[in-house]
Amino acid sequence: MTVDAIDPAAAPSGTGCLECDAAGGWWVHLRRCAACGHVGCCDTSPAQHATAHWRATGHPVVRSFEPGEDWFWDYSTEDYARGPELAPPQSRPDDQPVPGPAGRVPADWRSHIHV
Repeated sequence: MTVDAIDPAAAPSGTGCLECDAAGGWWVHLRRCAACGHVGCCDTSPAQHATAHWRATGHPVVRSFEPGEDWFWDYSTEDYARGPELAPPQSRPDDQPVPGPAGRVPADWRSHIHV
């Protein structure tokens, strides 16, 4: 992991996937870039924006942005990583459903995910 892979002061870009929100899409789980705070959707989600962010920026480390989860993942090593406490908030809002956000998830959402 590179020295600049984590910036503890970088605030999250929002409460949901930045690109899905912009496009009116939806996600299964959320991941937060540990370098810049970009919030993107996980690889199970239809659009896989967190991984796309890593490929576009080279920022290899993400942290789960789910309530009660504090693990880091390093895309460059394909393994869990360690990291410091990041700027708040630590997760999406507790009242945001999974998948989410409310009102944008299709009834047949399971047929759209990557497993």
